[in-house]
Amino acid sequence: QVQLQESGPGLVKPSQTLSLTCTVSGGSITTTPYLWSWIRQPPGKGMEWIGYIVYSGSTYYSPSLKSRTSISRDTSKNQFTLQLSSVTPEDTAVYYCASVLRFGVRGETDYWGQGTQVTVSS
Repeated sequence: QVQLQESGPGLVKPSQTLSLTCTVSGGSITTTPYLWSWIRQPPGKGMEWIGYIVYSGSTYYSPSLKSRTSISRDTSKNQFTLQLSSVTPEDTAVYYCASVLRFGVRGETDYWGQGTQVTVSS
């Protein structure tokens, strides 16, 4: 059973960089075929898929956020990290990490973290 846990600051100031880490247990981020993904849900809105990193280390970013997004990994800790730069209050959301088979689709065999609230405010 794969388990994911998000961690990071709950409050970020405008123009700063949001940084979140996802710690994975029960599965390796370097060997499984899943897309190790970041997704967010702003208040009152639907899910927004941010990007992912695969077992080889290759990444994909949603075009709408590509210029501000970086996803990396620490294989020794079985973790992957999201960095979102130049944040504004519009980046306030619950952020999720997940391992999914299809980006943009929440499938029955996927695994999700519980989510972490990030608020952008001065």
